[in-house]
Amino acid sequence: MPILLSLFLSFLKIGFFGFGGGYAMLALIQYETVQVNRWLGSAEFIDILAVAEMTPGPLAINAATFTGYRVAGLGGAVVATLGVVLPSLLIALPAMYLLSRLAHSPWLKKVMAGLHPAVIALIGLAAYVIGKNAVVDLPGALFAAACFLLLLFTRLHPLCYVAAGAVFGLIFYL
Repeated sequence: MPILLSLFLSFLKIGFFGFGGGYAMLALIQYETVQVNRWLGSAEFIDILAVAEMTPGPLAINAATFTGYRVAGLGGAVVATLGVVLPSLLIALPAMYLLSRLAHSPWLKKVMAGLHPAVIALIGLAAYVIGKNAVVDLPGALFAAACFLLLLFTRLHPLCYVAAGAVFGLIFYL
């Protein structure tokens, strides 16, 4: 299968089944790009996520764009981005119509209540997979734990963690 078609179909699948937004899609993106297609290594996937997280825009779209570009240049970036976005467009318009008509339906509320734990599980899996590959030594583990605790108990701006991570990387990994 040609690489552009393969990129498009993989990200189309991610777009259709990545219910819950960018963070919930991370496990699917990692599975498709690292395990199934072997377009990226684990470390390269983590690097792409770091860049995707720091750039403006939705995480999954940025990750798709960067992955597509890495695999097949500008054409790859375009088809991967289109693949991940197209399902949302195809689903969102009819879904918004139906949701507005069924907003008070007890059936719909039960379906949505069931989807919430599944989305949390996908986000948890993404955190585990990324953490397993990104935290490779004791200083990294301690820094990750400190950031996690600060996130839980303070209201520091997210840019503080990005800046601290950059300084930490310069100090410990340069």
